[in-house]
Amino acid sequence: MPDHDPDELASFAAILTQLLPGTWTSAHRLHTAHDDQFFLTADVWDMNQVAEVIAHRPLKHDVILTRDDGRRLFLIDHPHHEDEFLVAAMARADTHAEAFRDVREPDGIAIPADPEQATEAITTHLLPRYESALAQVQDNAARITRPSVKADTLVLTWTETGDLSATTEEPDVAEILANNGFAHDPESKAYVLSGDDTAQQAHSVRTVGARLAALGVGVALRHAPHRAPLGTTPVATPQAPARQVRSR
Repeated sequence: MPDHDPDELASFAAILTQLLPGTWTSAHRLHTAHDDQFFLTADVWDMNQVAEVIAHRPLKHDVILTRDDGRRLFLIDHPHHEDEFLVAAMARADTHAEAFRDVREPDGIAIPADPEQATEAITTHLLPRYESALAQVQDNAARITRPSVKADTLVLTWTETGDLSATTEEPDVAEILANNGFAHDPESKAYVLSGDDTAQQAHSVRTVGARLAALGVGVALRHAPHRAPLGTTPVATPQAPARQVRSR
């Protein structure tokens, strides 16, 4: 990953808070240990390039952009292009896991280092997908009348290493898992799907979801319990943002 100056990402994020529609704040976080990033990024709502970066590259820092209505965006350096950043939506941590059933992730996007162009890309592409996914989740949540996940839902739980784990006592469900890359762990009695290849992992999850849907079984993604988050450093808003952080 290009060795960006942490202040550059923080300053870029602060400018975005002034340009994005609504009232936004930003918090710059520095990571001291690679393992911690899996807990600190557990709510990132992505199964594409942002998820791949989180799974395979140590993040030295990131920025959380928060709107006054609770919407959040996750911002990091682009691993290959110094003149770009990656941004993704973040799911609400207090939402029941089953509410995300059959809701496609509003996958993140690459944005240019020019704040105005980045704002246009976020507003045009990411935020509409984010709002659509949130609306589906909220609609699902409103229909949930019991606190526990229904018996006809298979829960896939993210582990701190980026793997997915599931348990089932149904032979037909177990067969579908085994046929799509989930390895059975006799000790934990769980079926584990490796996160080493995030593209293959996402494909397996979609295939499993389709196979289980034919049996009337849904799929819910759930994150493992969070550890206590590390402290965050608030980012001060720059006095008068220049036109660009960098030129392409």
